[in-house]
Amino acid sequence: MSELDVEPVERVEGEPTVEIPSGVDAPEYVLYGGKGGVGKTTMAAATALASASGDTPTLVVSTDPAHSLSDTFETQIPSEPTRIREEIPLYAAEIDPDTMDAEGMFGEGESPLGGMEELFGDLGDLEDEGIADPLSGPMPGADEAAAMRQLLEYVDDERFERVVIDTAPTGHTLRLLELPELMDTTLGRMLTLRKRFEGFFANMKGMFGDDAPDEMAGAADLEALRERIERLRGTLRDPTQTDFRIVMVPEEMSVVESKRLLSRLEGFEIPVSTVVVNRVMEPLSSVTEADSEWFVSPDLEGCEFCQRRWSVQQGALTSAQDLFRGHDVKRVPLFADEVRGERMLRFVAACLE
Repeated sequence: MSELDVEPVERVEGEPTVEIPSGVDAPEYVLYGGKGGVGKTTMAAATALASASGDTPTLVVSTDPAHSLSDTFETQIPSEPTRIREEIPLYAAEIDPDTMDAEGMFGEGESPLGGMEELFGDLGDLEDEGIADPLSGPMPGADEAAAMRQLLEYVDDERFERVVIDTAPTGHTLRLLELPELMDTTLGRMLTLRKRFEGFFANMKGMFGDDAPDEMAGAADLEALRERIERLRGTLRDPTQTDFRIVMVPEEMSVVESKRLLSRLEGFEIPVSTVVVNRVMEPLSSVTEADSEWFVSPDLEGCEFCQRRWSVQQGALTSAQDLFRGHDVKRVPLFADEVRGERMLRFVAACLE
């Protein structure tokens, strides 16, 4: 037989079976992050499915502009939280950056400047003078701002007892996590500016009566938003409420990216208790007791390609020992079939148990 000849694989008749875990051992908020393409969506979907199977109202939400939750669940998922399973309380949402950009970080009809426009005028009038509006166009990090606004809403949403978040690739996620600090600083400066003008506005009211601008217009809304941002920051830093789970594959570049992410998360004081290693070349039976005879496993004895890939994976896993230390490590094997639909998600959930 030549090197390119492959012996036909004989599939076991019937469908594989597995009891989906009834619930998950996790806090109220579970975030999956890591390098692009490592399987964050799959892990988030499987965790949410297991959580809802334990009769816990669970929302799984994607903050990645390149959504794949709909493909993973094989059902269309809208931008607003919607129940996607009748038999279990499972909800899902894919944040639509275009829709959120139209509404802005502060919501439709809201303005971070509040009554300040009355003092400084409509910046749109600058166009008549041939000067571009400095606040026009999309703001930097608009996708992250949109996701942050949604997360603020989910923290206060009493419909869900657990929220599982499929984050964007590492760079986007870190910008998202920087936003509470940035927004808190920005809002603080805006409120300080209002207070500095308070005496000026009071004098104007004395001179012009009710026609003078209200210096406190919108201040209460800004203060409320600032409090919500502070509460979100506290939630993300509380290990009893949040578990940020790093997903990686056993390759050197993924290890490097994961170590960088862990270091930044520690800088944000965000707890990481779990590391998920996806696509490990090992039999499913070595990870879970599920009926795995149906699955094709890599031939580590007679396949040279499999042997070399296994060697690469072992080297990456060895170099990741520092990353694993002190964390709960979950392994998910490399499946020959694409992980799509509830049947495959059940097996992934069993691996994460």
